[in-house]
Formats: sequence, C-alpha cells, structure tokens
Amino acid sequence: MSGKRAAIIGGSGALGGRFARCLASAGAEVTVLGRSAERGNAVIDDINLAGGRASFVSVDVVDRGSLEAAAATLESTGGTDILVNAAGENSSASFADLQDEEWNRLLDVNLSAVFRACQIFAPQMRNRPGGASIINISSASSGPPLSRVFGYAAAKAGVNNVTQYLARELAPDGIRVNAIIPGFFPAEQNRVLLTRERVDSIVAHTPMRRLGEPEELDGALLWLASSRASGFVTGALIHVDGGFSAMTI
Repeated sequence: MSGKRAAIIGGSGALGGRFARCLASAGAEVTVLGRSAERGNAVIDDINLAGGRASFVSVDVVDRGSLEAAAATLESTGGTDILVNAAGENSSASFADLQDEEWNRLLDVNLSAVFRACQIFAPQMRNRPGGASIINISSASSGPPLSRVFGYAAAKAGVNNVTQYLARELAPDGIRVNAIIPGFFPAEQNRVLLTRERVDSIVAHTPMRRLGEPEELDGALLWLASSRASGFVTGALIHVDGGFSAMTI
C-alpha cells in the first residue's frame, strides 16, 4: 500500500477503525471519515503513534454536501486510490413494527450513503496510477436475509447489487469495485442484537463454531485494495464468515 491514499468512511467505528489501522500498517496514507471526532482522532492517534500517516475528516454520510466537502478536501491533498464504505447502522425492529422514519434511515445510512460516496469520490479515483479500488462493506444478512434485521438486511442486499453494477460502470475508468461480506463480528452497531441466545444460534449455524475477530478481515481488505494482488478482480462479493453462508441445515 506504500504511496496509496485510502479514505475510510465509517473509520471511527469498530470495524472501520480496524480497516484504517490495517491499511496504514501496510503503508497507505489514511483519512478516517466519520461523525465522531473523538473516536476518529483516537484511531488516527493510534496510527500516527505506530509510525503511520493518518488524518481525520468529519462527515455525515446522509448529507451529500458533507460528503462533497470531505471529497474536495482529499482531492486537494492528492486524491483517493482506495475508498472503503464501512459506515453502518442497525435496528432490531421487526417488519411489523418498523416505521417509515426508521426504514428510511436504515436505507439512507446503509445503502444510499454507499451510492453517494461512490458517485462523489469516483471522479478523483479515475485513471489513478495502478488503478483504484472501492471496497463496500456488506453483511451476512444480505441474503438469504436474517430474522430480526429486516431493514438492515434489505439495505445490505442493495449494497451487493450496487457493488456489481458499479463494477461494470467504473471498470473503463480503472476503478475496481468489490464488497466484503462479513459474518458476525461484535461491534457497537450490533451489540444490542447479539443476545446470548442469538449468539448461540449464530455459532451453531457457523461451521467454525465461533464469532469472527476484526483482524480476520485484514486479508480480504488488503487483497481487494491491492491492484497488484487483485488487479483482475471486480464485482466480487467476498464472504468472510467462518462458513456461515455455506451452511443450510
């Protein structure tokens, strides 16, 4: 990743912060984009103390103007080679109980934000030396859909579709677009959903019989970010889930 510039949207979250640290440790110059300056600055402090290069830019993914301002900041300092869309929000509301406001919020944060970010950042990623990479973070709930996360699952299914559509759309510009589909990794956004009963059910359905650790996403992230390692890979949906998606009954 030496010489590459990476933007991590949602980089102040648990998984997003891990992605930022991972890319920085591989030599990329990282910009953490998120709503929480406190959490974002904690991530960049870790990176800078470890000898990496990182900065924080405040952004609200549901606000196009905020994303445009953030993209302009990155373009003015050298552009973007790697874009990771890792922002997310979940809800335990059932289909029957989910109200329009919450449904719209889940689609906005988890799906529309990916569309906005790709549309806004793509112009500065065109024809970068060695090509550019967009990595969207989907979810095991994207299909077949899981119970108890109706709105989130629908949005993440959309992320898969958008990823494959943009892979075709942006390939002529030298931009690869892929998605990582994590299994179950404890994070702030899903902590309320991971009750003991729910965890037991997930683990029983996972051939490796455990939840994932954030660092176990590093390999897929670095592979998809590297034009040397995955230069002919676009439109791929990469499962990192301990076999969850391979199991039926």
